[in-house]
Amino acid sequence: MSHSDVRDWLERYIAAWRANDAALIGDLFSEDAVQSYRPWESDDQTIRGRESIVASWLADQDDPASWDAHYEPYAVDGDRAVAVGWSRYVASDDDPERVYHNAFLLRFDDHGRCAEFREFYMLES
Repeated sequence: MSHSDVRDWLERYIAAWRANDAALIGDLFSEDAVQSYRPWESDDQTIRGRESIVASWLADQDDPASWDAHYEPYAVDGDRAVAVGWSRYVASDDDPERVYHNAFLLRFDDHGRCAEFREFYMLES
């Protein structure tokens, strides 16, 4: 994977999140992919397999108008990459604006699909 390949994947990640489209989400991940939302907590926050990842995304959808995000490759080495960026949720009647700073640890298969996705984030105060 090159920086450009990872940047393209991250752009498709945002597009799939915004579209809440099963095909777009599925295209991001290998069949046996592992996605960990909070890898520091427990294995309960780990999803295994493309179908389970797609189902998880679709079960907990964010309104596309409620957020914005930007991620970019920080380091790329062969099939592994680190990406950094931010996710911003707009203020609503129930919640103030929230900005999260993100780091993604990524490993890709030979087809450019993500095989391992570990997400770390911190809420900006």
